[in-house]
Amino acid sequence: MKTIGLIGGMSWESTAHYYRVLNQETAARRGGLHSAPLIVHSVDFAPIAQMQSAGEWDRAGEQLAAVARGLEAAGAELIGLATNTMHIVARQITDAISVPFIHIADPTSDALIADGFDTVGLLGTRFTMEMGFYRDGLTERGLTSLIPEVDRTNLNGIIFEELCRGIVREESRKVYVTAIERLAARGAQAVILGCTEIAMLIDDSNSPLPVYDTTELHAKALVSAALA
Repeated sequence: MKTIGLIGGMSWESTAHYYRVLNQETAARRGGLHSAPLIVHSVDFAPIAQMQSAGEWDRAGEQLAAVARGLEAAGAELIGLATNTMHIVARQITDAISVPFIHIADPTSDALIADGFDTVGLLGTRFTMEMGFYRDGLTERGLTSLIPEVDRTNLNGIIFEELCRGIVREESRKVYVTAIERLAARGAQAVILGCTEIAMLIDDSNSPLPVYDTTELHAKALVSAALA
C-alpha cells in the first residue's frame, strides 16, 4: 500500500475525521491489524483563514504547495488536501509535486452519477458555494448544482464560528436542515456536504435529501488510490 500524504488542519476537527476513516477503510479492506501508512501535515488554520477572507488565494496556494512538496519529500506517494474550500488552489499544488493528487470533488461526482442523480444541492463555505472552482467541476461531469438563495452568510458563519471550533448546536442543525429543504423544493435530488465539517451536523438520519459526505468519500478514494 502506498503512503498517503494528507494536508490537514483546515480545520483539525475534519482532519480527525479523515484520520479515522482512512484507517477504518484500510482495516476493512486489508483486514487484521492493518492501518493506513500516512503522513499528516496539519497547518495552522488561522493564517489560512485570514488569506481566504482577504482573497489572497495565490499566497495561500504557495504555502499549501510547499506543504505538499514537503510531504512528497518525506515519502508520500500520493497527496490529499483535507478541505473543500482550499481546492481552489489545487492547480498550484499539483504543479508543485510529481506524485498523484486526489481531488475531493472527483469521488463525490462519481458517487452521485453512479446513484443516478443529476441535480444536487451544494452546501459549504461561501467560497465553495459562490466561487466557480467547485461548481464548474460538477458541471463538467454533467451535474447541475444548486446553492442556497438565502442564509449563505449564516451557513458560512456556522462553519467558521462553531464547527471549526468543535461546537455542535441543535439550532445550527435546524438551519442546515431548512436550507436542504429549500434546495429540495427547487429540484435538488441529493445534497453535497461540500465542507469537511458539515458532517458534524448533518447525515442521512436528519437530512431531507440523501447526503454525500465529501470527507468520507475523499478519504475512501485516497485509500483506493493507495491500494491501486
